[in-house]
Amino acid sequence: MSKSEISSSAPLEGGQFARQESRDILRFLTCGSVDDGKSTLIGRLLYDSKTIFEDQMRSLEVVSKKHGTTGDDVDLALLLDGLQAEQEQGITIDVAYRFFATDKRKFVVADTPGHEQYTRNMATGASNCDLAVILIDARKGVLTQTRRHSFITSLIGVRHVVLAINKMDLMDFSQDVFDKIVADYKAFAQGFEFDSIMAVPMSARYGDNVVTKSDKTPWYDGPSLLSYLEEIDVETADRSLPFRFPVQWVNRPNLNFRGYSGTVASGIAHVGDPLVVAKSGKVSKIKSIVTMDGEQTEVEAGEAVTITLEDEIDISRGDLLALPQHRPQVTDQISAHLIWMDNSRLMVGRTYIIKMGTQQVQATVTELKHKIDVNNASHKDAGKALELNEIGFCNLSFAQPLAMDTYEENRHTGSFILIDRFSNQTVAAGLVWFGLRRAENVHWQAVDVDKAARASQKDQTPRLLWFTGLSGSGKSTIANLVEKKLHNLGKHTYLLDGDNVRHGLNRDLGFTDVDRVENIRRIGEVAKLMVDAGLIVLTAFISPYKAERQMARDMLEKGEFIEIYVDTPIEVCEARDVKGLYAKARDGKIKNFTGIDAPYETPRHPEIHVNTDEMSAEEAADAIVAYLTKE
Repeated sequence: MSKSEISSSAPLEGGQFARQESRDILRFLTCGSVDDGKSTLIGRLLYDSKTIFEDQMRSLEVVSKKHGTTGDDVDLALLLDGLQAEQEQGITIDVAYRFFATDKRKFVVADTPGHEQYTRNMATGASNCDLAVILIDARKGVLTQTRRHSFITSLIGVRHVVLAINKMDLMDFSQDVFDKIVADYKAFAQGFEFDSIMAVPMSARYGDNVVTKSDKTPWYDGPSLLSYLEEIDVETADRSLPFRFPVQWVNRPNLNFRGYSGTVASGIAHVGDPLVVAKSGKVSKIKSIVTMDGEQTEVEAGEAVTITLEDEIDISRGDLLALPQHRPQVTDQISAHLIWMDNSRLMVGRTYIIKMGTQQVQATVTELKHKIDVNNASHKDAGKALELNEIGFCNLSFAQPLAMDTYEENRHTGSFILIDRFSNQTVAAGLVWFGLRRAENVHWQAVDVDKAARASQKDQTPRLLWFTGLSGSGKSTIANLVEKKLHNLGKHTYLLDGDNVRHGLNRDLGFTDVDRVENIRRIGEVAKLMVDAGLIVLTAFISPYKAERQMARDMLEKGEFIEIYVDTPIEVCEARDVKGLYAKARDGKIKNFTGIDAPYETPRHPEIHVNTDEMSAEEAADAIVAYLTKE
């Protein structure tokens, strides 16, 4: 588009959006390989639908002079490449969202990045979309990135695809080129279960078949892209799905009112309908549906309301309300697809926070079953970790049961995120594939002799003394002395030593960061059982990661976990190393050695801190026993 054309673009009239209030909204994303013309296409749609303000056009003209790639023409792609890094490199990095409207429909479009290292951004953009516009450069045909984006689009649940074969002007609008690309794409996309695939030949730069039909493709009898987007029926099934109401807030402004506020995820409900609390099974009936505009008799998907019930039953934030005849599943173990979104890799056995709707509990990835090659949708060896932008199929276990549907049944109640417990960063997006039946069939068996009875018999308070520190710090030596002193006091104890445990229970584990996580998880579970038996348990492990030490702490009741940091400078540890392990690690003969080529995360607030560079092992043991016996 030349600069002289700018004046022909009428400014956006104030009433234009108002006329669209009765029209439905189509949410779609654009994706494809680098430089396929995604941003240019959206820029063209915005321009030709007259949804660009005059000040935006003036700014675009200035930016085009500096960063444009279209010569003297205004570069429409720069409307969406808002980040400075994007404008300078001429690529899309983040997901850019734009709104525009025609007389027939309103649109929200997500321009997603094409680079493989931004797969997480592309998945984010697709998560709320009904349709995907997948661009293909007519000069290059179907590429690896085309396959990758089609797979992710299918995995996220987008069922309608427009195949936008762009830059046809550079191929003289050849029908043969178009037909070959369409055939190639449909051949590999057969297994993705798309409901519709519409192919459109176009030139985003010059507008051919974007908003209006082009006379340069007389052989093409289909609609223009915009005409197709205006007419396609992608009415989501949210209204026809079973009713799901995640409780976000218990609304209690006074003693006479108790309501449950949130946004309806799916389905329809009416005053008088019975509702069940998914996790507890308690049932009541809808007494009223309250909104900002007053009460109403019906509520449907997407509406934010407060629901009151006829009975006072126990409901809190995180509960999921449903109709009794269509209850969601409640489970504490699932299989799910995970899209890893963090620079720090996922490690099997590490504890994260799962957030599913308004529900939030601790969760552990118990098994990574396989990874998915996003370039061809094939399965590959899982290993024990997921790296940034990788997709894996995993088993997860929750600290408490959660109410959910599978992602295929309901995108709103079948999706979740994982959050790092320390950084509070979102590290993964997940799709529930199915609940594990073994979780439904295994129940905790109640026993008459409990921990309190066992501890009373032994006349002691059960504890877990968790010794942590570098190799050579003196953990095992001090722990052994502490156990002897406690034994002499008549206490019932057991020492779990890191080296000894690796001869049996953990003999299958190595010293990679993933194996270290699993090592500590197993020790934590064993120690928990021993504490339940009424014992004072001592563990002597390097346990280098604070996340796993916290995981072990969380397994026990408050006050039972005593973290003992055996603080010794690494040079002192090396001087004590009669086996020469540090020397071998520095020479590269031993890999993943803590303190050399593997990290040790220092405890921030241990209950007991002993420095063996300043005190003897005997003095350290006396200090620990004194701490225990003073209580």
